Amino acid sequence: MGTLLGMLMAGGGVSTRRLPQAAMAVGATLARLPFYSCEKLYVAHKKRRLDRSKPPIFILGHWRSGTTHLYNIMSKADFGYVPPLAAGLPWDLLGLASLLRPLLEKTLPSDRFIDKIPVLPDSPQEDEVAIANMCPLSFYHGLYFPKRFAEFFERGVFLEGCTAQQIQDWQRTFTYFLDKLSIHHAGRQILVKNPVYTARVGMLHSMFPDAKFIHIYRNPVNVFLSMRNFYHRLFEELALQPYDHVPIDDVILATYPRMMDALLRDQESLPANQFVELSYEDLKEDPLGQVERVYDDLELTGFTTHRERFEAYVEGVRGYRTNRYATSPDVAGTVRKHWGPFLKRWGYEEPSPEPPGRAETTSAAGIGDG
Repeated sequence: MGTLLGMLMAGGGVSTRRLPQAAMAVGATLARLPFYSCEKLYVAHKKRRLDRSKPPIFILGHWRSGTTHLYNIMSKADFGYVPPLAAGLPWDLLGLASLLRPLLEKTLPSDRFIDKIPVLPDSPQEDEVAIANMCPLSFYHGLYFPKRFAEFFERGVFLEGCTAQQIQDWQRTFTYFLDKLSIHHAGRQILVKNPVYTARVGMLHSMFPDAKFIHIYRNPVNVFLSMRNFYHRLFEELALQPYDHVPIDDVILATYPRMMDALLRDQESLPANQFVELSYEDLKEDPLGQVERVYDDLELTGFTTHRERFEAYVEGVRGYRTNRYATSPDVAGTVRKHWGPFLKRWGYEEPSPEPPGRAETTSAAGIGDG
């Protein structure tokens, strides 16, 4: 309730046509308040017995770079991850959400509105939606309140303009959420996917010194084209205010190099067995081989044990047809001008769009990225 009311006041109001959604959010949060208040007491008790010897594994990469595809494959092993109810009801995960799970799962959307990929009750989700429900530092608040998009985006992605106390509050909230996931998954090692964390590797490494990081990258021209659709669809679905003023192309072009520069800087301090990098194109071409390489490089155990699960999942999503995006020499030139060093670094010196009909993601994914 504190996050909801705080953001409604800070966000600059709600448009008339979105008032019903805002009112429903306030009403639902009030109705749940006794339940999640009790759940906090339960978590405080359970936290004291948590085994913290299994550090989290983070899947990184700019939005639309293939993080969800990798997340979906790896989640078929015995990792804990963010299920849909944890993303939408993080405060209620262990109590009310579990009690009403059969009913709540019927209310899940049939697919992602970004790319029409089916959403299932066990579909792994990125945690950013959950974090947005729990604290003010999330770029999703810029999508909800576009009047202050620039400020909320800078704070939510790059922590620009945040005080030391605000950053500490985010760290405490994030750790609390991971603890809840650990309780929910009976102590299993947690696998997290969130593009935002691509710009926070250094901070996450300081919080979890033994954490593992997997970075996946993709042909930047396809990232750019897909990101246009990403923002238009998210604003259309989530914005509580008009958003025509947001310079979407400028945001995309400016964000990618800042995020990649932060990653390249932070990864230099990581031990070899804590960071691995792969391309989305290689993952599409040889998913099992690339996942096995991730296991080997990060010194993870269990690939052979879970190989049949990986194979079954990969086989089950063959033939998924992607969104199709029109391109032009101007688009390729714009990407080359702004993101040239990364084209060169990853061997995309002549960027071209992927052929239509190839899978850019998979059939069980969470809001936020491909």
